[in-house]
Amino acid sequence: MSYQFKIIPNTDLDVVIPLVYELNEGKISRSVLELRFNEMSRQNYECAVILDDEDVVGVSGLWFCTRHYIGKSVELDHVYIKPAYRKKGLGKQFMHWINNYAKEKGYQSMELNTYVQNYPSHKFYYNEGYEILGYHFLKRL
Repeated sequence: MSYQFKIIPNTDLDVVIPLVYELNEGKISRSVLELRFNEMSRQNYECAVILDDEDVVGVSGLWFCTRHYIGKSVELDHVYIKPAYRKKGLGKQFMHWINNYAKEKGYQSMELNTYVQNYPSHKFYYNEGYEILGYHFLKRL
């Protein structure tokens, strides 16, 4: 099976909302996701997708910035592949494609957060060469 990896225009971000909704197990409403993605579209954000024909089966947000400790960095956000497409090497291919995309844009590092209880993702990212740098803290205002 042949998949396509690409960056979608920020005007088309609505196509990834169903996947991000699944990722968050419905804890964030679709209407809130729509509002947030609309706002994200005007920031240093891009969205990479995996297409199976015309169907979006995977997604990763990309936040671009410069950080004092690592230089030009892209932070992966809401990485998700539909369950039926997992364990087939697709995630590895997607990460490789994103890595090359970031390098071509002149970025020097990639970062991400993963939920503490998501053990399969920890193993996957270790195998992709990621290291744990610290803890991510959150305070709601």
